Amino acid sequence: MADTLREIERKYEAGPHAGGATLPDLSRVAGVAAVTDEVTHKLDAVYYDTPDRRLAAAGITLRRRTGGEDEGWHLKLPVAPGVRDEIRAPLSPDVPRALAALVRARVRRAPLVPLVRIRSRRTVSRLLDAQGTLLAEASADRVRADRLGDGGRSARWTEFEVELGSGTDPAFLDAVEKRLRKAGLRPSDAPSKLARALQETGEEQQKKPARKPATAGDHVLAYIRQQTDALLAYDTAVRRDAEDSVHQMRVATRRLRSAFRTYGDVLDRKVTDPLGAELKRLAEELGADRDREVVAARLKESLAGLPGTLVLGPVRARLRIYAAGRARGTRKRVLALLDGERYLALLDALDALLADPPLRRAAAHPAPEVLAGAVLHDYERLAGRVEKALGTGPGPERDTALHEARKAAKRARYAAEAAVPALGKPAKRFTSRMKDVQTLLGDHQDSVMTRTALRALAVRAHAAGESTFTLGLLYGREEQRAARDERELPQVWRKASRKRYRADL
Repeated sequence: MADTLREIERKYEAGPHAGGATLPDLSRVAGVAAVTDEVTHKLDAVYYDTPDRRLAAAGITLRRRTGGEDEGWHLKLPVAPGVRDEIRAPLSPDVPRALAALVRARVRRAPLVPLVRIRSRRTVSRLLDAQGTLLAEASADRVRADRLGDGGRSARWTEFEVELGSGTDPAFLDAVEKRLRKAGLRPSDAPSKLARALQETGEEQQKKPARKPATAGDHVLAYIRQQTDALLAYDTAVRRDAEDSVHQMRVATRRLRSAFRTYGDVLDRKVTDPLGAELKRLAEELGADRDREVVAARLKESLAGLPGTLVLGPVRARLRIYAAGRARGTRKRVLALLDGERYLALLDALDALLADPPLRRAAAHPAPEVLAGAVLHDYERLAGRVEKALGTGPGPERDTALHEARKAAKRARYAAEAAVPALGKPAKRFTSRMKDVQTLLGDHQDSVMTRTALRALAVRAHAAGESTFTLGLLYGREEQRAARDERELPQVWRKASRKRYRADL
C-alpha cells in the first residue's frame, strides 16, 4: 500500500563566493533553538521514465532508492513551485503497480525504463524549536549522476536542500534562505536532481523560448493545451481519490468541448467534432452519479436547517439510503474507464491535434478580432435562450428552457475565459458576468433535480406507511427557491448583458 507525504522544500547551489560544500551555521535563524548533530546517509536511486521522457516533461519523478530512512519507491507529483506530493511504496524489483497506475495517462502504452542513476552522500541537520519540534531538515548532498544506456555520461555537483517539517509555517523557509544567501548560496536553477542530471549527462535538446501568442490560432491552441494538461493532472487526482477531482476533470472536458465548438473558425470542426463527442462521453461516464451527489448534499443541508419538530418519520434514514445509492461500484467503474483503451485513444488524439493542429484561415488573423467575434456569437446564442425562457410560462417547459440557457451561459463563459489572454480585463469582466448567470441557472436546475428526487422519495415513503410531511415541506421550500431564482433572472441578465461589456470586447 502506498503512503503519501506532502513535501515542501527549496534547493540551493553554491555561488561563486560560497564557503565550500558544507551547510552554513543555521543556529541563528529566527525560531531555531537547536541544530542536531549532522548525520550522513549514502543514497542510491534509479529514476524511471518512458524513453521519450514524458514524466520528466510533466515535472514528475519516479525512482527506486536504497539507503536512508525512507528507502523504497517514490513517485513525486508537482503541486506548486517547491511543493510536491511524494507517494511511497516498499522496495520491489519492478515498478509497483499502484504507482504505475497513477501515471498511466502520461505513460499510456510506453514502457517505464531506467533512465538515470543518482548516488548521493547526504549530510543532514535537523532544525528544532524550543520545544524540540522539528522545523525543517537541512542537507548537503554530494551528487554523482550517471545516464544509463549506451554512451551514458556522468556529472558531479553539490547541492543544498531545506525541507519543511510537518506543520511548520512555510514562511520559515524565507528566514532560512536569508541565512543561506548570506553564506553565498543561491536558489538552484533545476527543480530536482533528475532535472539537473538530464541537463548535465545527456545531449538534451535546449528548449526554444516559448513564443508569445499572437494570432488567434496561438491563443486557442494555448487554451487547448492548458485544458489538456488539466485533464491529465486531474486524471492522477481521480486515481488518488482526491476530493472533488472527478468534478474538476469533467470541467476540463467541458472547457475543451466548448473551445472546439466556439472556435470552429480557428480549428477545423471535421477534426474536432469527433474529439468533442468522445469528451462528452467521458464527461457523462465520469458524472454518472454526479446529479445524485449534488441532490444528496442539497437535501442534507436543507434538512439540517429544519427544527426538529418538523422532522417526522425516518427521513434521515431515507436520505442516507439515497446518498449511499451512488457510491456502490462508482470508484471501480471510474478506474476501469480511465484504464480503458478508448480513453487512452482520446488522450492520443488530443496530443496529435496539438502536434499537428487542423488550423483554418482565421487562425492566422490577429487574436482580438477573431476571439471577440466568437465570444459575442456565443453571447447572442445565450441571449436567445434567455429570452425564450423568460417568455415561457411556469412549468416543465420553462424548466427545460432555463436548463438550455444554463448550458449556453456556461459555453459563453468558457469562450470568454479562453479569450482573456488576448482581450484582457474586458474578457475577465465578461467571464464574471456569464458566471453569475450560469450560477443562478445552475441553482435553478439543482432545484428541479431535487424536487424530482423528493417526489420519488415521498412515493416510496408513502408506500411504506411513513409520514411524508417533511419531504413535502422540503419540496415546497425547493419550489420557493426555484421561484426566487426565476424572479432574480431578469435582473441578473440585465446586469450581465449591458452593452458596455459587449462593446469592450
